[in-house]
Amino acid sequence: MTNTLELIFNMNSNKKTARIAGLLYLVVVLSGIFSLAYVPGKLFVHNDASATFHNITTSETLFRFGILGSVICYTFFLILPLVLYKLLRSVDKTFAQSMVVLAVVSVPVSFINLLNKFAVLTLISKAGYLKVFEADKLQAQVLLHLQAYNNGNQIASIFWGLWLFPFGYLVFKSGILPKILGILLMAGCFGYLIAFTGKLLIPGYNEMAISDFVTLPASLGEIGTCLWLLIMGAKEKQVSA
Repeated sequence: MTNTLELIFNMNSNKKTARIAGLLYLVVVLSGIFSLAYVPGKLFVHNDASATFHNITTSETLFRFGILGSVICYTFFLILPLVLYKLLRSVDKTFAQSMVVLAVVSVPVSFINLLNKFAVLTLISKAGYLKVFEADKLQAQVLLHLQAYNNGNQIASIFWGLWLFPFGYLVFKSGILPKILGILLMAGCFGYLIAFTGKLLIPGYNEMAISDFVTLPASLGEIGTCLWLLIMGAKEKQVSA
């Protein structure tokens, strides 16, 4: 009877924890897509300071919402690994702790990097003291800060990748989530690191065909894990009699 009650308690707790993690992950994914892909795709024109400046000044609200999306993304990403730790720590405590540390390290880097976007808001504010800048120089300053922001994201992406390896290992070994998700997550770690190295060492890496596929395992693994946790919860390990 005691073992049965313990099993029921663990099932409720485990499934609840899994779905909370899935919900947090969904917020991270959606806010990340919005702030890191949708908004830049709408506003930023590569190597065209004038067009980028025009887009931001005419769609300033969207730009500000992009910043807000980043704040939401990074805040929830600070909480997510702590919930995943609760779910997966019984698999391997050392790997679970590594997962948390590697994920959390990226958060202050990401928040500090957002200062570049706040600098852009200052540059487009039409404050009186900005009149000393000619239009083309002001536009160049905006593009410079946006490039600095992209560079900061590259630094953060090291940890966006590294945390996926212990996370993927825990998923693979847990028995409460599909092993394929763990494999994709671990592969995603190396995808992020390859992308960082390629952008650092190879001019024009973003135009290469491989750049579109190297981070695909991470995307499939993270979105798949998010949806599985949210919809399916987590399988329960049997409690021995």
